[in-house]
Amino acid sequence: MKRLIDAFWNSIDGFRFLATHEKAFRQECVLLIVALFAALPISEDWRGYALLISVILILMLVEALNTGIEKACDALSTTFDERIKAAKDCGSLAVLIASIIAAWTWGLAVIDWWLGY
Repeated sequence: MKRLIDAFWNSIDGFRFLATHEKAFRQECVLLIVALFAALPISEDWRGYALLISVILILMLVEALNTGIEKACDALSTTFDERIKAAKDCGSLAVLIASIIAAWTWGLAVIDWWLGY
């Protein structure tokens, strides 16, 4: 049980770090808060609501992993290295893909809601 409690506090520390140092993560936190309320009238049932909130949480998850990759790379070397650039670029691509998935999902839900389907 102690391991689970320690892991929880490590996660809280990670959240604090991201909320303090990463503007994109702060924006995603605001997006999540807005989404929690905006998804209520847009979604037809709890499954739709869960999907709309989940895509925002997945975006935040990918952002956290991307930041972890960036910080680990920065700790390895401060000089330019093509492999570190590739790792950071791949992390950035993952955030872009997660953003597209979230926008696509929300876009379709809003269109359905707007058209009354």
